[in-house]
Amino acid sequence: MDSLEFMRWAAVRYDDDRFVLVVLFTLMGSQKPGGLIEATHERVAAVLGYSRPHISRVFNVLEADGALRKVQRGLYQLNPAASLRGGLREPRKGERKRSKTGTGDRVEQLDLLREIMEDPDAPEAFRAMAAPGAKLEVRKESDGEGKATS
Repeated sequence: MDSLEFMRWAAVRYDDDRFVLVVLFTLMGSQKPGGLIEATHERVAAVLGYSRPHISRVFNVLEADGALRKVQRGLYQLNPAASLRGGLREPRKGERKRSKTGTGDRVEQLDLLREIMEDPDAPEAFRAMAAPGAKLEVRKESDGEGKATS
């Protein structure tokens, strides 16, 4: 699966709850190299002008669908199969740099996918979406107006 396929899937999956798309796009635009997002529910709520419970609900939906995972409090990662911001990644607190001074580690999508597949702490739904050839479930029924329903 690539990012464009994910976007098509998300458009159908969240058609009846477009606020999920608003939050998802906000998170995509907030990524640092490597796909990490430094955010709290409160901060995202403030940026979008919604309450924290609204944002928490969406984070739960995205996590259950395998598009987002919580790495630690205030640090999330979008599934790189869905969206990856490449570039040079600076090491996290307490992590040593593996490259020359003044440069970060180069982020390669396939390497990041392999790390996720081998990470025993990664949630199953997150690993399943990152797997090669992953198929995303899309609602199949229609309401007669061109919208898919579940």
